Amino acid sequence: MSTGVEAGVLPATAPASVPRRAGLGLGHLRRLALACVLPALLVAVWQVTTAGRPYSLIPPPAEVWAELRDLAIGGVNDDAFSGTLWTHLAASLSRVYGGFALAAAAALPLGLLIGRVPLIRALLDPALQVLRPVPVTAWLPLAMILFGLGPRSAFFLVFLGAFYPILVNTVFGVRSVEPRLFEAAAMLGCTGPAQFVRVVLPAALPSIFTGLRLGLGFAWVVIVVGEMTGVQTGLGAIIMEARQLSRTEIVICGMAVIGVAGFVSDWLVMQLGRRLLAWSPNHG
Repeated sequence: MSTGVEAGVLPATAPASVPRRAGLGLGHLRRLALACVLPALLVAVWQVTTAGRPYSLIPPPAEVWAELRDLAIGGVNDDAFSGTLWTHLAASLSRVYGGFALAAAAALPLGLLIGRVPLIRALLDPALQVLRPVPVTAWLPLAMILFGLGPRSAFFLVFLGAFYPILVNTVFGVRSVEPRLFEAAAMLGCTGPAQFVRVVLPAALPSIFTGLRLGLGFAWVVIVVGEMTGVQTGLGAIIMEARQLSRTEIVICGMAVIGVAGFVSDWLVMQLGRRLLAWSPNHG
């Protein structure tokens, strides 16, 4: 009897997993193909509008690709930019992630307090809302006065760019927690500061991770502005130097590297969020 049951069950269930896996693989390939459509169209338009024009201010894609290879490994132009990409990328990564980490360390507890404690909200929220619309570029002269020329000013500007998105989304997440959760926690004996860890933080995590993604994205947005403060290394520094020398191909290479680095950074935060928020239907 057991052999008959196994013979009746195994053929029905084992082959069923193969089409499912194949379907998942085809789904990934389809999404990848769709994601490549717009970049391919943009490169095609770029090629058509710039190829065969030696005096064009915008170089064709082949020249930009050759310059990117020279920036990465050298051996093509053998100029001051050759083989320097990884040094500049490492400098920008340290400033972006350092400023982002400091912004998260300041904005997360502050957002929890503003969202949960009315007195803290009344004291701090109006001033922060007045400062929030001030663009990072407006802080540039003041940052150079306070911190001088160099990496500290860039670090401060990246911190500002990441701080407010994290803060606003954290406050929104805390203010959106269902009041019934606090009542249920109180009935189970969870009261006072313990509710921050047991109730507020888990319920606000989806909004917090949205703020972290936005904050990290803004950190990459402002890195070029931050590295206009007299630093010698960094993707923003190489873009500004290339602009002064009319090396448009290097400017485009710097933009492309920032885009890819920002995309990878966002993907890493998204993967972390999916692991920590597997219970949330919005972060599956």
